[in-house]
Amino acid sequence: MTEFLDWLRHDTAGLLLLAGAGIALLLFLIIKVKVEPFIALVATSVLVALVGGVTIEALVGSPVKSGDALIEKGFAGILGHITLIIGLGTVLGAILERSGGAEVLLGKLVKIFGEKGTPLAMGITGFVLGIPVFFDIGIFVLAPLVYVAAVRGGKSLALYALPLLAGLSVTHAFLPPHPGPVAAAGLFHVELGWIILMGLACGIPAWFASGILWGTWIGKRVNIPVPEDRVIAEAEEAKGHEPSIGLVAMAIGLPMVLILGATFGNVFLPAGTLRDVLIFFGNPAIALTVAVALSMWLLGIRRGMTAQDLSELSSASLKPVGMILLVVGAGAFFGAVLSATGVGKAVAETLSAAGLPVILAAYVIACGMRIAQGSATVAIVTTGGILAPELTSGDYSQPELALIAIAISSGSIIASHVNDGGFWIISKYFNMSVKDTLKTWTVLETVLSVVGFGMAVLLYQFV
Repeated sequence: MTEFLDWLRHDTAGLLLLAGAGIALLLFLIIKVKVEPFIALVATSVLVALVGGVTIEALVGSPVKSGDALIEKGFAGILGHITLIIGLGTVLGAILERSGGAEVLLGKLVKIFGEKGTPLAMGITGFVLGIPVFFDIGIFVLAPLVYVAAVRGGKSLALYALPLLAGLSVTHAFLPPHPGPVAAAGLFHVELGWIILMGLACGIPAWFASGILWGTWIGKRVNIPVPEDRVIAEAEEAKGHEPSIGLVAMAIGLPMVLILGATFGNVFLPAGTLRDVLIFFGNPAIALTVAVALSMWLLGIRRGMTAQDLSELSSASLKPVGMILLVVGAGAFFGAVLSATGVGKAVAETLSAAGLPVILAAYVIACGMRIAQGSATVAIVTTGGILAPELTSGDYSQPELALIAIAISSGSIIASHVNDGGFWIISKYFNMSVKDTLKTWTVLETVLSVVGFGMAVLLYQFV
């Protein structure tokens, strides 16, 4: 038994078996036994950690000190980032829906693209707004449009959500100012302009194939109803007095503009008051707080809502958020456990020694890292660190380095599954079971990955 545990904890094959068994157990508990995902994630994570050799103290800390424990850091790492954003984004969405603003914006999109083109409109919205904002922020701010579109169209929530998610995902993985592409550019000493150019060249076809072609095809075949607690009816007094499209665009666009201002201000402005102000107001939590405050006044108070109405609306909209946070935190904990056992490192070392062509090696290593530990950004940074010595000392042009970076980005988003916090955000936010999330979102990410890599390989032949 001791020899088996030693093999399981230190041999690459044993670590892969441990990770595979943990994922299989988790899926069995959730899909077959119908255990609540939050409980199944925590239980499976603890079991995998103990079998994988993580010490009790490292896992749960001690009665005196537990702040550095894996169970706390696993939860806190992602919850510290998203809790405020989820809460503020949810309240902003509720105000947009109650005031009739979401209906106004959707009506404008439908007018431009037609009723049948609404999924395409959602995809374009996700792609454009996904450039300046993080993936999860885009979900929380734009989800009300998806809910309203699904109710209005009387079709599956997945039909409208998947194109939006594809747009947000491709920009997060392929384009600056998102951390993964920026980190790869720094590691390989490649100009951001080339990353942007190649990211667009590879990302747009990948977005269209995954979000529009696959998303609309599977969205018509997987019936996902809009959850009742996410549908906030337009107030009777707002009917016929809906806000202008300009006000609605301000409510949604303001946090995007503020975040973008901070990003580029930090890059291009010298240290000083102006940069500090942009960075302060461009913090996602501050940007959303400003947007919520203005929306409460412009879309609420000025249009007849009382402070009591706004308080009740906020409370009602936040009720579903608790379970979302628990599941997302538990998913992050599971990913942290897999990393702590050494699964990711073992995968990276094995694949880096395989002797593959550099652009294929970049993709395969990133795929292995993504599947093993869940985080796209970690997969990009780790793969970039492995390949950087060879790439920076070799005779590679700027376009070639940019395409290798895009190959890594493509691998970093493949097969989002149960060790990825984003998987659980999408599952809970868009009312999908684990099985349906695997069938829709996981396949979407895989299509996005494969097509993005295929475009990178194609362009690599001509640069």
